Amino acid sequence: MTATTPGLVCVHHHLYSALARGMPAPPKVPTCFQEILEQIWWRLDCALDLEMIRWSAMLGALEALEQGTTAIVDHHESPHAIEGSLEVIAAACAEVGVRVVCAYGVTDRHGPEGARRGLEENRYFLEAGGRGLVGVHAAFTCREETLEAAAGLAADLGVGVHIHVAEGEGDVAAADRLAGLTRDDWLLAHGVHLPDDHRLRGTVLHNPRSNLNNAVGYADPRRFSQPVALGTDGIGGNMIEEFRLAYVLHRSVDVTATPDTAWRWLETGWDLVPEAREDRVTWSYEPMDPWHIAFTPGIRPLRVEVDGEVVFEEGRPTRVDAAEVRTKAKEQAARLHARL
Repeated sequence: MTATTPGLVCVHHHLYSALARGMPAPPKVPTCFQEILEQIWWRLDCALDLEMIRWSAMLGALEALEQGTTAIVDHHESPHAIEGSLEVIAAACAEVGVRVVCAYGVTDRHGPEGARRGLEENRYFLEAGGRGLVGVHAAFTCREETLEAAAGLAADLGVGVHIHVAEGEGDVAAADRLAGLTRDDWLLAHGVHLPDDHRLRGTVLHNPRSNLNNAVGYADPRRFSQPVALGTDGIGGNMIEEFRLAYVLHRSVDVTATPDTAWRWLETGWDLVPEAREDRVTWSYEPMDPWHIAFTPGIRPLRVEVDGEVVFEEGRPTRVDAAEVRTKAKEQAARLHARL
């Protein structure tokens, strides 16, 4: 028995994190979210170059495709390889056959010049016709001037802003700092520590697995009045698994919760990347409805069509050699880890 759905959408990814697996242990064991950022992710993104970025995006796109995810909203940072990074990511995903919406995460962690270069990378990519948003790392790593510049650039270019918001306790002031800047086309990743009445506009991007992994808490997105969508925050592209986890976490705080709510969060991805609605994924299981999917292991895609082209069939991508992608990504991961 098989069933067909539109292509799934991962609304918050960090494709470069595909190379983090097996990385050396940090200089000291992180004991809080801020230290996780400082000891792991901010060291890793500083070590990236364009070749690493290319193969991490290829691997991340391949893994998404293998799970029936045909569209990715990526949030990227590589402070020592900013210029051209978004074009590299877009080209890598296109080569695999996966749609991508790119953004470079602007931050003042590397000074005003670093923030300026990040803004210019967003501008260059978007003005050249790239599909994307203006990225901002998070309010707590940006000056007011940088937040305003990013919001202004996005408004000028007619796109939204993709930003981490109140993921950890160190960003609890985000709602106040972003008040008056946000618009309905903004993507607000995490929102764990947002107040219920935060007054921010945009879609909340819920990343349950990452939030558990970073011990930052449960966002409980049922409390928000605006749309909620599901992402992985860089932990692969398996949206069926992310849906299952979103459901059981919801259930853990509300015994009346059903899989339908988490499935609606998954469906919001089609509002953010409407083209994915036209993609077709044929699954190994039928029926593909929330109540069945939530409790049925082993569901996998058999065939994936993106924009009318078959890009995955009989367990393999049709555009790239999966073994080659994994080999090249392993080589780049080794280079990256040697720099840490």
